[in-house]
Amino acid sequence: MGTGVPASEQTSCAKGDPQASCPENGTEAVQVTDCPIPEDSPPQHEQGYSSAEDSGQLMASYEGKAKGYQVPPFGWRICLAHEFAEKRKPFNANDISLSNLIKHLGMGLRYLQWWYRKTQVEKKKPFIDLINSVPLRQIYGCPLGGIGGGTITRGWRGQFCRWQLNPGMYQHQTVIANQFTVCLRRRGQTVYQQVLSVEHPSVLRSWNWGLCGYFAFYHALYPRAWTVYQLPGQNVTLTCRQITPILPHDYQDSSLPVGVFVWDVENEGDEALEVSIMFSMRNGLGGEDDAPGGLWNEPFCLEHDGETVQGLLLHHPTPPNPYTMAVAARLSADTTVTHLTAFDPDSAGQQVWQDLLLDGQLDSLAGKSLPSQKGVGIAGAVCVSGKLPPRGRHRLEFSLAWDMPRIMFGAKGQVYYRRYTRFFGPDGDAAPALSHYALRHYADWEEKISAWQSPVLEDRSLPAWYKSALFNELYFLADGGTVWLEVPEDSLPEELVGSMGQLRPLLQEYGRFAYLEGQEYRMYNTYDVHFYASFALIMLWPKLELSLQYDMALATLREDLTQRRFLMSGVTAPVKRRNVIPHDVGDPDDEPWLRVNAYEIHDTGDWKDLNLKFVLQVYRDYYLTGDQCFLRDMWPVCLAVMESEMKFDKDHDGLIENGGYADQTYDGWVTTGPSAYCGGLWLAAVAVMVQMAALCGAQEAQNKFSSILSRGQEAYDRLLWNGRYYNYDCSSQPQSCSIMSDQCAGQWFLRASGLGEGDSEVFPTQQVVRALQTIFEFNVQAFAGGAMGAVNGMQPRGVPDTSSVQSDEVWVGVVYGLAATMIQEGLTWEGFRTAEGCYRTVWERLGLAFQTPEAYCQRRGVPPPAYMRPLSIWAMQLALQQQQQHKKASGPISKRGTGLCTRPKHGPKEAMANPSPE
Repeated sequence: MGTGVPASEQTSCAKGDPQASCPENGTEAVQVTDCPIPEDSPPQHEQGYSSAEDSGQLMASYEGKAKGYQVPPFGWRICLAHEFAEKRKPFNANDISLSNLIKHLGMGLRYLQWWYRKTQVEKKKPFIDLINSVPLRQIYGCPLGGIGGGTITRGWRGQFCRWQLNPGMYQHQTVIANQFTVCLRRRGQTVYQQVLSVEHPSVLRSWNWGLCGYFAFYHALYPRAWTVYQLPGQNVTLTCRQITPILPHDYQDSSLPVGVFVWDVENEGDEALEVSIMFSMRNGLGGEDDAPGGLWNEPFCLEHDGETVQGLLLHHPTPPNPYTMAVAARLSADTTVTHLTAFDPDSAGQQVWQDLLLDGQLDSLAGKSLPSQKGVGIAGAVCVSGKLPPRGRHRLEFSLAWDMPRIMFGAKGQVYYRRYTRFFGPDGDAAPALSHYALRHYADWEEKISAWQSPVLEDRSLPAWYKSALFNELYFLADGGTVWLEVPEDSLPEELVGSMGQLRPLLQEYGRFAYLEGQEYRMYNTYDVHFYASFALIMLWPKLELSLQYDMALATLREDLTQRRFLMSGVTAPVKRRNVIPHDVGDPDDEPWLRVNAYEIHDTGDWKDLNLKFVLQVYRDYYLTGDQCFLRDMWPVCLAVMESEMKFDKDHDGLIENGGYADQTYDGWVTTGPSAYCGGLWLAAVAVMVQMAALCGAQEAQNKFSSILSRGQEAYDRLLWNGRYYNYDCSSQPQSCSIMSDQCAGQWFLRASGLGEGDSEVFPTQQVVRALQTIFEFNVQAFAGGAMGAVNGMQPRGVPDTSSVQSDEVWVGVVYGLAATMIQEGLTWEGFRTAEGCYRTVWERLGLAFQTPEAYCQRRGVPPPAYMRPLSIWAMQLALQQQQQHKKASGPISKRGTGLCTRPKHGPKEAMANPSPE
């Protein structure tokens, strides 16, 4: 490996041997820590369910004593040596029953024709690629980067492995050269040099790979993460703290494309120590974007306000979205910053390794590198060095920034500027300033993060898994292919803007926001799913939620009469009708906002839930923000979409009917006639229209919707309530009496909006509670031993509904919304128990951290991971917050006579204080 250590003196890392020694005589005596899995390692059994509020089996392999420097007690923690016992594959045709395959045969054939035309003729990527699923990899950790500027995910073992620099387009590729390396020196000689990676790659073979994972662990509490390394035989502990500026109610720093790495080095020995950390980074990812060559690096130094930052700029001028990456470090009185401008990341890496080994520093040649040749890679490195006294601690600080200010989407039809250019300029030369700003302000960011998270983390009534889930699921707001863009004055259509007075000033002040339905479901702002996820946005960045709502209103008033053949039915219809909420605002591989409805499976102009979800979200957003201008602007749009919805009440009984196909967010689950889900959303939306009409002084509309509500309530109760729950639908099929976990979605939104009880009651409280208890008994407790959340559909005889490809799935975001509903109705213990199953399954059993999927089954493959809907966990937080506010306002509340369960003593006792102060 080129380390200069005789084979007889190399020491292997074995479990239970953290004090392996290393010779200290000679200039190149460096410990090698090859780490085989010891034979006495306990089995990594992850399939059982545990209610223990700790990391359980994820840390069972950890043999170190080190706890790290200021690592918090709550979060997702895993030993770097952990291996997940259960390894699922992506969902494919083999996971579909024969009966369901037959039902979807026509759709499958049409999809294959469409897929061939899209990929082979148009040379584009399908918005959903069912042929080439990305393999499931149990490797991901906290992403780097603020909202809307692109993200880089660093895995829990330290690898840089998921990239979203081009807007909305993901590259799942581990770049081997992107590493941190530690060098320790005593008495002027290098005694230990190690890449902080458990990998054994085929490139850079002169480097010392194979870190012993049994003495290191990772801890994530988004937007921060900690990795703790206990270095065998060295009496040294390294704690790397990763920080990203995700700051609620902040609309400047939260947009920055930066991440900070703070290394706290603890010398636990009795001898002085010199420590160096080298951060190496490849220019590009080593793929086809790099192949033409022309990439180049150069050193930089920026001094401002008494702070100096030094590092390397990695210029990647490939069109259409060129960018510059900056790897930088803070220079202080007790640190030295050096660099290596260029090396070949596909070589053995001897030059770099020996350069660092010699004196713990890099050669720091001045000047730019030559542009890379065609097919030849280029990388660079920055090193920070410092000295530690015996029993001392030293801090070394790095930043990673990327500047891609000007972007074009796949159609290359329009130029956009990212949000952060408002503060750092649009010229593509901001990487040094971004680096300097990040290193100077990260301590302020951490204070704000702590102030935001502490009320939750310090609330002893909340379970530990919930504290981890609540914050870690937020990763998707930044890492959902997210864009946050400036809105030029001339880009808004005058004829539509005129009726919405606050549209122009809000979009121009706060920008335009979009995130994908899923990293592999490439549609921006998928609205039927955003209905669930929107709680995170309205609670933490409410102006972005209002911006999205204005965008959706604009799209609603437009039409696109281009004819399209839809894949499920084969029917041809317009892409977008006027006065109907679009499914999404477009595909990042096309031209979002200009061409909406990238979804081609169903004609969503006939979906029953989209219009209703807009009305419900408008009122909830008004209720939580108090923005009366927003409500007035949205009122005409709400009237228009409800008028469009009226046609689905064919018998004029005040209740809409589903159309006998999958015409709502469950797009593989057929619904016929009046249904629990869409009928409940309809009644809730009508009730909200009554409230909005009163607020807007529209007496005629108020009377109209009050009449519809009265008739609809009677029909809903008569047609669907069976004494224990609301039937799935009114078809003649056996599944019509299925117990749907999402049947109370309308009530969920009413209660979140301050309605749904007392004078504003729509669904009788005792029936709602009884339905929730039935769901808990059947969909939760009777499914997978109560350990996997709530299955979407359960037959009343206690077996999952297998009538569709979705009815026997667990949808994580739906479960979090269900848990919130339970909390709202006083079933707090049941709510936490229900949601816990999803967290334990996804994060601890399946190993899908920071890629929470839309769905999973008890045994089958997993649909594409990293999905929008699980952000609905913030609805649980809102329910807890409102519960506590209600208690404060009314004092002790006697238990209602609704048969509520007795809570175990370890269940949550009370809600938390407002976690999101302005």
